[in-house]
Parts: sequence; C-alpha cells; structure tokens
Amino acid sequence: MGAATLGIVLAGIGVAVASSGDGSVTITENGMVLDGRKINGYVHIKADDVTIRNTTIRYGGAHAVRIFDGATGALIENTRIQCTAPETNGLVFGNYTARKVHITGCKNGFLHSADAPATIVDSTWNGTPVAAGELPSEEGAPVEAAPTTPDASPSGSPSPGSTRGAAATRTTGSTLAIPASFPGPDNTGVPAGTRLKPSGSLKLDRDGMVVSGLDIDGCVTVTARNVVIRKSRITCDSNYSIRTDGAENLLVEDVEIDGMGQNSAAVCCGDYTLRRVDISNVIDGPRLGSNVVVEDSWIHHLKRQPGSHNDTLQTTGASNIVVRHNSLEAYNPVTRDPFNACLMIGSTTAPKVENLLFEENYCNGGNYSIGVRPDLNATNIRLRGNVFGRNYRYGVIARPDQRGITWDRTTNIFADTRRPVVR
Repeated sequence: MGAATLGIVLAGIGVAVASSGDGSVTITENGMVLDGRKINGYVHIKADDVTIRNTTIRYGGAHAVRIFDGATGALIENTRIQCTAPETNGLVFGNYTARKVHITGCKNGFLHSADAPATIVDSTWNGTPVAAGELPSEEGAPVEAAPTTPDASPSGSPSPGSTRGAAATRTTGSTLAIPASFPGPDNTGVPAGTRLKPSGSLKLDRDGMVVSGLDIDGCVTVTARNVVIRKSRITCDSNYSIRTDGAENLLVEDVEIDGMGQNSAAVCCGDYTLRRVDISNVIDGPRLGSNVVVEDSWIHHLKRQPGSHNDTLQTTGASNIVVRHNSLEAYNPVTRDPFNACLMIGSTTAPKVENLLFEENYCNGGNYSIGVRPDLNATNIRLRGNVFGRNYRYGVIARPDQRGITWDRTTNIFADTRRPVVR
C-alpha cells in the first residue's frame, strides 16, 4: 500500500507525518514529537530535533529507526525497539541521543560513527548496557566493556547475582536536585553493570519463586507467597506493572518500573515490600493496600492523562502501611506540573485507614504535598521527620488536624530552610 499523509496529534502538537499501511512512520518536519506510540513498522527521521519517547517499535526490515543524512538533534528516550528478523538493525546511523532505549533481537543495536556521533546513556542491547561511544563489533555482538567491580561480600568473592559488564550510567532527564541523603538515580533501580535477560509478561504462581536479572517487556502478576523480584526492569503499558492477586509477602528490590504513561498504579495493591525501586512514567505510583512497606525508593516523572489526579503514593483504605526514606517527586520539572499529591490519604474503598507511618521521606509537589480527604476515617496515621520542597500549589498538608492524624510540627521541615513546616 502506498504511503498516505495522516493528520494526527502527538504530545499535544498537531503534526503531519507520512505513514505506510504497515504502521511505518516517516517524519519530515522539524521539532516533531512522538509520545506513547506503538509502531509496527519502521521510523524514518528526515528532520531536525525530533523526539520519540515512551514508544514501542517492532520491525523486521533493514533498520527499525533510521536517522537520515542531514538530520540532527534526534532524541529517543524511554523507548523499546524490537527487531522481528535477525538481519534487522536497531537505531542507525548517528546524530542522535538515546536515553533509556532498550533494543532486543537486532543484528546491531546502536550504529553511529565519528562523522555522525551519538550519545547513549542508560540503554541496553539484548540486556547488555551500552554507553556513549560504544560501537557494535563487526560480527554484530555487543562490544565487551571494562568489567565492573563485583558486589562486595564477606568472602571477597562476587555476591550471588552480581555480574560483569559495562557500567550503565543512570540518568533521569530533567529533574530537580534531591537532597543528598535521599534516594535517587544512583541508588535505586537496577544496579549499574547488571546484565538483563529479555522476558515477556510473567505470572508468578509458585510460593518462594525468585526472579532476578530480567528485562521484562510486559507486566507481572503475583498470586503466590514469599515471591521475590530482584534486579530487573519492568516496562508495562497496562494498568499495573505489578499486580498482587492473593499474594502474600512479595518483595521487590533493586527494580526499575516504567509505566509507559499507562499504569493507573505502578503496583497494586497490598501485601508487598518495595525497596530501592525506581518508578517513573506512571499515572499513579504504588497503591498502598494493607501490609505494605515502601522504603529507600524513588518515584518521579508522573504522566498526566486527561482527567487524572496523579499521586506518587495513594491509599484508599488499608491497614499496616510503612513509607520510609523515599524520594517522592510529584512535581514534574519538565512540564512544571505539581500533580495532585506525594501521598494521598482517603478511605473510599475500605472502612478506614489505620496504622500508617510516613517518616523520613523527601516530598515535593502536589496541590497539597500530603492530601487528606475531608471524609477520611483514620486511626493512628503518623507523619514525622519528613523533608518538603516548595513546588506545591496550595501547601504542604491539607487538614493536619483531621481526627486520626498525628502531624509532628517540629520534625517535618522544609528542604531549603530546615525550618518546621508551618500551616
């Protein structure tokens, strides 16, 4: 079928692109943005300053994504490229920046040259980290990079699950400075140097299962007890990246979750522990059901959708929740959107919220950084020792004197002045 011109709206901008019948896209206008697309075909870039983000591209021809001669300034980020034929190349031929681009199944992953250079950060080819300046070998295998230092262990030998390979640089795009003592890009998510094996969606249904070192292109459902998900990346464009369905005592640690702008909640809904988890590109972060611990994690760069009220964390009724020492960035510095809340507390789906401890977190953004519904039924909600930024719309906390809430007026402080938050 011949190419036809389609008038479409991408990322809020009216653009015209040429699209062939198999879903392929050719971009010819400078500054175009493709956001949140699923493309079954190639992408040809013949213009300057083109951005492709939050997109999945599947193709089995010559090149999945090609930047043509003379085109400069292309940015590809938070995107997956899947080659469906062994001779297909991934991202070619230079003059681009690739950030959080994950390429699988391709003969060559990232192609560039001295005349057409590329910047490549926080990206992988068949699970192997690739950094700026690395070129595929002539045989099409990933270049062997300098080994990283193994995880420390008492015996001096590598700890279980440690790997050798290129040390990936974990970058976040535009972000505000997080106070140094709080989690961020350097101490959450998949540890640098970890080699990941491609995987599809998973259903974990056996007690005691351990999943480690996977690059999961899909979503995870857990129905068993004492399951562990560790040192893995999850890229899911459905409602929940991780869903607990009858599960108990799920542990998720050193994991990166990319909700592709589609997760209504990154993790739902109860009986889990998150530790050192990097969560981004979601409508809402984890839903706090009963028996939940979230600690040492980083939730950031939420995704606005029509009618959404985005929160980095939310509970709508539960008991026994601990949220400790996290970086909760409701404010998006790219769009300057404060979103709704770092923590939204309500009892709309259960009789009450009880035994919730929120302590030692960094929280920035929100209409109110801590949102409290006026009809909340609560017992023993304690907020203490937290540090707050000032990118909120109205204030730090709504209704701090609500029955059942204890707001520590001396230890909840502002990040800039270190002074107590005053209503």
